[in-house]
Amino acid sequence: MTATATFDLLDRAHATLVLAHRSETTNDRYINAHLATLRSAAAVVADRTPARTSRHPGRGRGRGVAPMRDTWTVLATLAPELTEWADYFALCGERRGALEAGQIASPREADDLLRDAETFHGLALAALGLPFDGHVAEQGLVVAGRG
Repeated sequence: MTATATFDLLDRAHATLVLAHRSETTNDRYINAHLATLRSAAAVVADRTPARTSRHPGRGRGRGVAPMRDTWTVLATLAPELTEWADYFALCGERRGALEAGQIASPREADDLLRDAETFHGLALAALGLPFDGHVAEQGLVVAGRG
């Protein structure tokens, strides 16, 4: 993948963290925080996946690493230093599915995941050799009454 795609994923991850901070419900906060982790992970996977060259354009499509395997499994393979995070967020994905099916996240559960998502975003940036200020919540983005 190109550097442009990697940076786009990082920008989308950051925007999703902002959206998580602005979410009005605990479920939305949890779901958006988890989506941000997926986008941060996808940026690392995109950066570390070797470029494929093919003599048969189109034939190799779909056999790449990310489309055929779980993002968290691929991340653990390409960035072993993030394996524990990948395992944790894979479990959070199961919880996200339950929330999307109607269960309710507690405020603590949602806030904990959001903090972890911010930490992971910083680790993803560091894995890519990029700086991270780590202050999404301090940028005036916290919902009134929270923070």
